[in-house]
Amino acid sequence: MPTYLFIQKYIMTQTFPIERTLKTFSQLQTKFNLQRSTDDQFFTEWLNTDSELTEKEQQALDSIQQKYFYQLSDGQLGEEPIKLIVLSPLLDLAGFFDPPFRFKTETTVQITVESDDIIYRGRIDALVLQEKLWVVAIESKETSFSLELALPQTLAYMLANPNPEKPVFGMVTNGGNFIFVKLMNQNLPQYELSNVFSLLPRRNQLYDVLQILKRFGRIASE
Repeated sequence: MPTYLFIQKYIMTQTFPIERTLKTFSQLQTKFNLQRSTDDQFFTEWLNTDSELTEKEQQALDSIQQKYFYQLSDGQLGEEPIKLIVLSPLLDLAGFFDPPFRFKTETTVQITVESDDIIYRGRIDALVLQEKLWVVAIESKETSFSLELALPQTLAYMLANPNPEKPVFGMVTNGGNFIFVKLMNQNLPQYELSNVFSLLPRRNQLYDVLQILKRFGRIASE
C-alpha cells in the first residue's frame, strides 16, 4: 500500500501598529492603492458652510484662541492640553456631545490586507459622528508640517470605516492649525484635503473650523 504524505501550510497573520508602519502617503498607496482625487468637486463640503455663528459662539471661539496662546507662551503644548483647551470645547460648540451623536475616545481600529495576511491596528484619539468623522489631535510642534506628518496615519484610521459605501471625514489639529480630509473607500480609495486653518491671523479662523464641523454634523444627521 502506498504511503501518502500530507502537508498542511499554516499561515500566521501578522499585526502591525498603524502609527509605526503607515506613516507616509507612499505606504498607503502601496498597501491600499489610496489615491488623491483629481476631481475639483470631490470635496466641496468644507466650502459650503452656510450657517452663521451667533455672537455667543464667536465669543467662545475667541476665548479658546486666547487660552491657547496663553498656554503656548510657556512652550509647545502636548496632546492632552490641546484636547482640553481647544478640541473639547470646539466639539462641544459643534454639538457633538449631544444627541444623536456619540463621542468615543481612544477607540481601537484595524484594517486588513487580506492578500498579505497583515492587520494594521491603532488607536484613534477621538471618534465622533457615528463613525463618520474622525478627529486626530497631535502635539503642537514648532512647525505646521506636523499636520502633514499626521495625515497618513489619519487616512489609515479612516480606511477602517465600517461603511465604505459612504464618505467619511476627518480633522487633524495640533491646536493652532486645522485641516480637514474626505475619504471615499469604494472601488478605488480616494481622498482630498481642505485648506489649512490657523489661529495665527488676526481674524480667528476657528470661526471657519466650527462652521465646517457644523456642516459635517448636518451631513451625518441626514
